Amino acid sequence: MERKAIVVGVNRNSSAESFAHSMEELCNLAQACDVLVLGEITQNLHHFDKTYYVGSGKVEELLALIEETEANIVIFDDELSPSQIRNLEGKLDCKVIDRTMLILEIFASRAKTKESQLQVEIARLNYMLPRLVGSRESLGRQGGGSGLKNRGAGETKLELDRRKIEIKIASLSKELEQLVARRKIQRKQREKNEIPVVSLVGYTNAGKSTLMNVLLDHSGLEKHVFEKDMLFATLETSVRKITLTNSKEFLLTDTVGFIKKLPHHLVKAFRSTLEEVTEADLLLHVIDYSNPHHEEQKELTNKVLQDIGVENIPMIYAYNKSELLDGPFPPHEDCVYISAKTGKGMEECIQLISKQIFNDYISCEMLIPYTDGTVLSYFNEHSQIIATDYEEDGTKLIVECKKADAEKYHQYIQNVL
Repeated sequence: MERKAIVVGVNRNSSAESFAHSMEELCNLAQACDVLVLGEITQNLHHFDKTYYVGSGKVEELLALIEETEANIVIFDDELSPSQIRNLEGKLDCKVIDRTMLILEIFASRAKTKESQLQVEIARLNYMLPRLVGSRESLGRQGGGSGLKNRGAGETKLELDRRKIEIKIASLSKELEQLVARRKIQRKQREKNEIPVVSLVGYTNAGKSTLMNVLLDHSGLEKHVFEKDMLFATLETSVRKITLTNSKEFLLTDTVGFIKKLPHHLVKAFRSTLEEVTEADLLLHVIDYSNPHHEEQKELTNKVLQDIGVENIPMIYAYNKSELLDGPFPPHEDCVYISAKTGKGMEECIQLISKQIFNDYISCEMLIPYTDGTVLSYFNEHSQIIATDYEEDGTKLIVECKKADAEKYHQYIQNVL
């Protein structure tokens, strides 16, 4: 059956423009779930109505709109309490969901790896737990006195359902912990290899995956990540090694995008995935510059990063989709204007990344005896050779290499340039 919806929102203290953007985003989320939006009802209130979220007059207006449009679902822009859902469904006689449920549905349909599927399912069950309600007919009346004999059948069924969900959450969390432990081992291995890590962060649909694929093309790799012009196209954390033309390497990770009113259940469930960000050497914050609300999205992303414990990590702001706007663009330090679609500004972006993560490289002159071929091979593979000369005592190199490598092979260094 086709899902046809009315979207409902309450503006408490936001500006009219910010509220309109939130409602537009809600419609885009519905579209991502293949739900057709037929109408919209909004209200300005200082506080949400405890009974219905909107005032009783608006509920009547909503009822009339449902009948007129034959909508079968009502979507609210904020998270509803269990009693509000119950009251609204009783009054409107149709399915009532909120923004959190909608985002959970999108995540459930897009999750491909075992880890992201577990994360979404745990978030969904945690959301459902306080909202367990039986239909009025199936609930038995609670009897007086003590003991299980006197309790209504409905109440007992709810308790059993609740217990089942709690057991399932515990079981899935245990399974997720094992996968998280595996991810930690992989991270430790990467640290041991001393390869710097750059993490892509940003609002959903800002172009993070497209940018990652452009950098992969630049590196000559074909192992692309999934990209599409839609909300939450990426849920899995992808890690790829990028090798630059000067033989320098770094790891690039792509993470789940953020959104306004991101459900706390999801932030909690995806914490293990987001840990990749907290241990990065550099954050590449991708911003959709063509979006009129890009400043608000930038602030929201920074706030979520702060909430998950990201601090003292250098950040580059990559203003993407700049091909959709007319310049000139104001220059800022640690900021680059790019178009992942056309490739504009990519060289500048790579230079900015290199400047940040390869600042511990030094240039030196080395003489490696012919007997130490393995050392020569190592520098050929892990550093940029600027000049090579074959002398009587060995191979003379002018190299740009990591400080750590220079210290390790100090006996071969003749001059630091």
